[in-house]
Amino acid sequence: MTSLSRRQFLTFTAACGAAITLPTLFAPRVASAATPPLLRAERRIIEVAGRAASVFGLTGPDGTPGLRLEAGRDFSARLENGLDAPTLIHWHGLLPPYGQDGVPDLPQPLLKPGESFDYAFPVSTPGTHWMHAHTLQEQQLLASPLVVADPAEAGLDEQEVVVLLHDFSFRSPEELLAELTGTTGGGMMGGGMMGHGMGGNMMAGHGGMAMDINDIDYDAYLANDRTLDDPQVFHVERNGRVRLRLINGATATAFWIDTGALEGELVAVDGNAVVPVAGRRFPLAMGQRIDIRIRLDGEDGAWPILALREGGVERTGFVLATKDGVLKRIASSGDTQAAVLDLALESRLQAKTPTDAGAAARPVPVVLGGTMQGYAWTMNGRAWGEHQAIRVRQGERVELVMRNDSMMGHPMHLHGHHFQVVAIDGRRFAGAVRDTVWLPPMSEVTVAFDASNPGSWAFHCHHLYHMAAGMMTTVDYES
Repeated sequence: MTSLSRRQFLTFTAACGAAITLPTLFAPRVASAATPPLLRAERRIIEVAGRAASVFGLTGPDGTPGLRLEAGRDFSARLENGLDAPTLIHWHGLLPPYGQDGVPDLPQPLLKPGESFDYAFPVSTPGTHWMHAHTLQEQQLLASPLVVADPAEAGLDEQEVVVLLHDFSFRSPEELLAELTGTTGGGMMGGGMMGHGMGGNMMAGHGGMAMDINDIDYDAYLANDRTLDDPQVFHVERNGRVRLRLINGATATAFWIDTGALEGELVAVDGNAVVPVAGRRFPLAMGQRIDIRIRLDGEDGAWPILALREGGVERTGFVLATKDGVLKRIASSGDTQAAVLDLALESRLQAKTPTDAGAAARPVPVVLGGTMQGYAWTMNGRAWGEHQAIRVRQGERVELVMRNDSMMGHPMHLHGHHFQVVAIDGRRFAGAVRDTVWLPPMSEVTVAFDASNPGSWAFHCHHLYHMAAGMMTTVDYES
């Protein structure tokens, strides 16, 4: 199996099955009196570990990162490329029509520097989502929150806290990918000598076999662009209620969200409401989002909310603090190694608004494969560029029976649809509605979706380098 070249990954020019022809969709835009709100991709400077870092960003119409809109209204934005390189943005969690999803050449081409494109489509349901480049630029922080507010909750006495998590390297993503794939001669992967900056630590997994996790050791882990050396502090009211909207925008790092002394109540995953689950530690894989409600007691205080790196001691986070709360320094590394992500919570989740779980569905096997040795990752034995699309018919219900035969976990993301988790390791249940689900090594997760959005849709691992090294295919509607 061959991994993607840089050019292949940046442009996604491989054939996409039964493509839909849209001859006028990508014509140049002309400004008008009804110009939509501007979303600009641009370069910016942040400070990481005391050093200046040049990164990318997405600035909304008010000059701050991200976008916020209201359910029941159209998504409307003009994306302007203010970078010196081509780019495109994917609206992760939204359900746009084919042609507005933001994956290069599925079917929209990359925007050249200085070009812009107007997006407009309905958004019917609320939720915590995000937007990001579908190229290696995602590693350079080209991502922002995308929150769809529920108008029915406008009167709630609840403070909203939105946090985007990320992993950061001072090295370029091209260099990281080249070292992982061994094309720089930087060392053996998977239990041998790792190149500088590479992780690949191993832990006991399924049946006592060793599993690989964290194949990159990053320079820092960020929460809203900040480390725990200088965390963001959100000022809260005594006896107040807070809704945390947490987004894992990391490219290769899964986290455990630790609410510490505060009891949390998980109320939504990937923007979709679930029957509330109380707890203090929640898993969050790459690409996933969770909403946690917290009710503060009547005392003053400062409470860190931490994101613990899976299988490591590194961490990031932020602080909730009352006006007179005393802030204490928090180290960027803990004393104990965090656990590996599992499916214990996933198996307990129940959707508040399930899909039609009783309907007949056509099962489609999806086998995830690959190894750190050679760093090649596949779906049904093929890498992107060699892939065979998953074919569906409009109106049918499809079950993707995903089996992870590799020794790394994979967060699997389907574009253009939401799906419901309906089985874990063969046990059927009516689980959460999501767009990204975690598959630990040697596990099986079945998700069901209704084929109601015609097009050719990306389906891939949301570990950026697994996707870049082949773990991607498409779900194509038959013409």
